[in-house]
Amino acid sequence: MFLLLYLIKTTLLVLNRKEALTAFSAKSKVAEIVISSLFLLTGLYLAFNSGNIGAWFWVKIIAVVSSIPLAVLAFKRMNKPLALLAMMFIVYAYGISETKNPFFKTENLSAKFESASTAELGKTIFENQCMGCHGADGKGGLSGAKDLSASQKSPEERIEIIRNGKNAMMAYKNILSPEQIDAVAQYVETLKQ
Repeated sequence: MFLLLYLIKTTLLVLNRKEALTAFSAKSKVAEIVISSLFLLTGLYLAFNSGNIGAWFWVKIIAVVSSIPLAVLAFKRMNKPLALLAMMFIVYAYGISETKNPFFKTENLSAKFESASTAELGKTIFENQCMGCHGADGKGGLSGAKDLSASQKSPEERIEIIRNGKNAMMAYKNILSPEQIDAVAQYVETLKQ
């Protein structure tokens, strides 16, 4: 929603629809305040409850914090280049959030774990990718992560969630091989009480 609001406003400004921009801004002012506040609060909550804060996080913060004054200035002065720059920073911050990398690269774990046994592989991948939110014992619960030690999911359901993600959890189908996903699902089974 946050991105959509700024996309609409930037598009109206770039297309010289200043009257439409003024009208849209007036009508969406309360919604914009609520959505912007929720965007910042949920971002802060997820950031400080995630075990995976690295350099990517600080780059994202700089991009978001830079975009805010640029956007305010751009729309007050009806400055197209500033509005486009602010929009680019917002989109960039979103891309960083999705990949957890300032260059939008996802880590290829395949080569890293080629020689490990299934049990070692599952544990190693879990420790590298899952432990930040789920905790070492599966009870972490950060960023909305489920308590894996109490999970009643079948092996197929666990594999499906690891492959496609769920809620705040990212999908691993493009990062892990089917064998690696299976190894993580098997490891999660060992966390049950």
